[in-house]
Formats: sequence, structure tokens, C-alpha cells
Amino acid sequence: MTSPLDEALIRSLTPGVLGVLVRRGADFAAAEDAVQEALVEAVRVWAAERPRDPKGWLVTVAWRKFLDATRADTARRRREDRVEREPEPGPAGAVDDTLWLYFLCAHPSLTPSSAVALTLRALGGLTTRQIARAYLVPEATMAQRISRAKRTVSAVRLDRPGDVAIVLRVLYLVFNEGYSGDVDLAAEAIRLTRQLAAAIDHPEVAGLLALMLLHQARRASRTGPDGGLVPLAEQDRGRWDTGLIAEGVGILQAALARDRLGEFQAQAAIAALHADAPTAAETDWVQIVEWYDELVRLTDSPVVRLNRAVAVGEADGPRAGLAALGAVDDSLPRYTAVEAYLRERDGDLAAAARLYAEAAHRAPNPAERDHLVRQAARLNSRPDTRLNSRPDTRRNGGPDARPDGRD
Repeated sequence: MTSPLDEALIRSLTPGVLGVLVRRGADFAAAEDAVQEALVEAVRVWAAERPRDPKGWLVTVAWRKFLDATRADTARRRREDRVEREPEPGPAGAVDDTLWLYFLCAHPSLTPSSAVALTLRALGGLTTRQIARAYLVPEATMAQRISRAKRTVSAVRLDRPGDVAIVLRVLYLVFNEGYSGDVDLAAEAIRLTRQLAAAIDHPEVAGLLALMLLHQARRASRTGPDGGLVPLAEQDRGRWDTGLIAEGVGILQAALARDRLGEFQAQAAIAALHADAPTAAETDWVQIVEWYDELVRLTDSPVVRLNRAVAVGEADGPRAGLAALGAVDDSLPRYTAVEAYLRERDGDLAAAARLYAEAAHRAPNPAERDHLVRQAARLNSRPDTRLNSRPDTRRNGGPDARPDGRD
């Protein structure tokens, strides 16, 4: 078996190898298949001895795999005649196709799930099986998704600059999947974003990289020994990775200095303020609200407004937070959990317990559901919960009404 260092090297070389084959005349789908076969061969062969020119080795093997597949397909005989007249590739050239491949894999014609899968396969060098395990879907399902995506982009010509914003959203989707199966997608997203940052000088690319690093720095403290979620205010800050925090803050400061603010830079600034606070009580919530105001201006996102309500509740008190929450669409995911938190802080324990239980019923994942169930149980076990009950003032009326209006 190859060492982890070899596997990381193989995956880092994938975009460059794919780019060489495409430049030499292979369509994207055929080139990507050939590169994957070369990667499998590398895992087997490099266990004994790593070649002197790893990229050149991969290019040569992938090119031969492509030619073999072309020769076997009689319907492609004309293409075979053309590609065989091309010289056998020697050492890999210095042309970097990485940025072009990022734009191709995040093309607007692809669905977000297809763009993520293709990015992990073509740029990340992951196998279909690894991607399927990471997303907890059957391998055949993922294979179909990737195959459709490759067919879609095979006819795409990037004759105009690609949209960096779409690429960043795809990478952020990868990062937010976190860890499942045998692939750490958060770490993979950071690796790919570092690669993108090396290929393009853009403040929002730097902003996304900083945001990922700052979130990753807190990863070890986010769950307890039993696997349960640990809220930010209760996390052991001694377990935060100070090296990642310092790197993320440095990257963010350099990006902000360019005075081209974008949403990922603003999100990273909020994460940096959390990371900078020695304790939860010392968090600069006033400045965090100001950054959320910038995010609202940049995105006008309902989710941002929901998160801003929490920050307002911390900066100006729970009543102010509830007032800010009143301007947010109550059908949003996690709206009820936010209202529960703010009502608890305002002393309305009975309503908070009811809302925590309601939020648990609609939680998007088991970990969050279990956390909310524990919050409801904690309040219901307190003797003063019923004594502190207040009239329900939610927009939908009675105490048992669901904020989203559904049964």
C-alpha cells in the first residue's frame, strides 16, 4: 500500500494530469476515466518505488490508457488516427490547467450535487466508491451521477472567464459535509481550496480558505466523548487548534486589506472574532452584529438574518434578539431552535422547552436532534419551568402551533 504521503501527492497531481490529456485532444469524460485508471495503477506500483517524475509518470500511463480505450472503440477510429499522430508525452509541461478544471467542474449547467461529485472525482482524485461512501449513497448511484456530469461538461467550452462564486459555493458544499465514510471531506475541501488559492489571486478565495481553517480549528471540541454536539459557548477552547486559527486570521487580514469585501470574508471575520475570544463571555458580540449587517447587505440571505438574530440577542439582550427574529421567515430550518434559545435566555422556560422539543422533531440530522431533545429535557426537569410560563406571543397563535404551519 502507498504511504499517506504518496496518496496525497497522487491526488494533488490529478488536475494537472487531466489537463494535459484534455489539451492533447481527449474529451473530458474519456480523459477523466483514463486518469482514474492511472491513479489506481499508481497506488499499486508506487508502493514498491515512487517514480522520479510522478506527474510525468501519471501523464504517460493515463495517455496510454486513453489510447487503449480509443483503439477498442471502433466508432472512434477517426479520433484514434488523430491522437496517435500526437507525440508520446514526455515530461509534463509547465502549463497549469487547474483553474480551468475548477470552472469546468462547477459549471452552471450542473446541479450542485453533480458539481460536488465531479469536483471530488476530477480534482480530488477520489474514486467513485470513496465519494459514494462519503455521501452515504450506493456506489452505482454515485457512478451514474458522475457519468451524467462528465457527459454534460464534455461539450462545454470555457471561452469566457468562469464564475469564481460558483466554484467557491461548490467547495463550501464539500466542506460542510464534514466527515463520513473513509474520506474526510472537510480536509479535502481545504486541500482543494488551497490549490485554488495557488492558481488564482482572488480575495474571496482567500476568504473561503480562512473561513474553512477557522472552522476546522474548532473541530475537535465540537463533539463530546459520547458523540453529542457541544455548543460553541460550552466548547473547551483549550482544544482549539491555535496554528490553524493563526493561519486563518493571517489569510483573512491580507484579504480584507484589499478592500474587496465578499460574503466569505465577512463570514470568516465572524469566525475570527469567535476564535479570538478567550472565553464565551468575552466574545465581541457588538462587532459580530456589525459583520452580520455587512453579510445581510451582501447576500440578503434569510439564513444570515436568522444567525444575526442570535448575535443581536447576545449583544443587546434576548428581547432585542426576539424582535430581530420577528423579521425572519419562520419556516426556515432551525428557526424554532433559535427562538427556543432566545426565549430561554428571556426566562420563558416553558415556551423554550416546548420549542426545543418542536425543533428536535424537525432536526436535519440525528446529532442535532439528540442535542435539542436534551435541551428540552433539561428545562422540563427544572421545577421552575412551569412557574415561569408566559403567554405565547408567536405569530402563529396558540402554544402548540408550529412556526412553519405544518402538522
